[in-house]
Amino acid sequence: MTSNLGSAYIQSQFEKINDENREVVIEETKKEVMSMLKKTIRPEFLNRIDETIMFLPLNREEIEQIVMLQINGIKNMLAGNGITLEMTDEAVRFIAGTGYDPEFGARPVKRAIQRYLLNDLSKKLLSQEVDRSKPIIVETAGDGLKFRN
Repeated sequence: MTSNLGSAYIQSQFEKINDENREVVIEETKKEVMSMLKKTIRPEFLNRIDETIMFLPLNREEIEQIVMLQINGIKNMLAGNGITLEMTDEAVRFIAGTGYDPEFGARPVKRAIQRYLLNDLSKKLLSQEVDRSKPIIVETAGDGLKFRN
């Protein structure tokens, strides 16, 4: 069972999060949300709940890990078509940074991968600007990604 109880409060608190205050803000937010829960839900019902969990926002490192997982899936898909994709660390960080939004979790990451990697790679392959028979290297270039062999 899930609830959006306190979601506006959680959102406002998590907007304040940075690397230095992350733990303090999360702990304070958990306490306040649990207090809201006790005030809103009747004790006899609350007593039947085994565990309450407040989902935490993802940090940049976790987003980078998600980007790598997604890219590994893309690499496997492309390998099935004889295409080798190599991502530089900077390109991964670019996608993670573009897709990082603590409020929305990992969903913007999928959009960033689609927009900056998949759409542009498809165009480069179709226009034959990159050779599909050679490894395609993806690196950062200005406000986007660059593809080369």
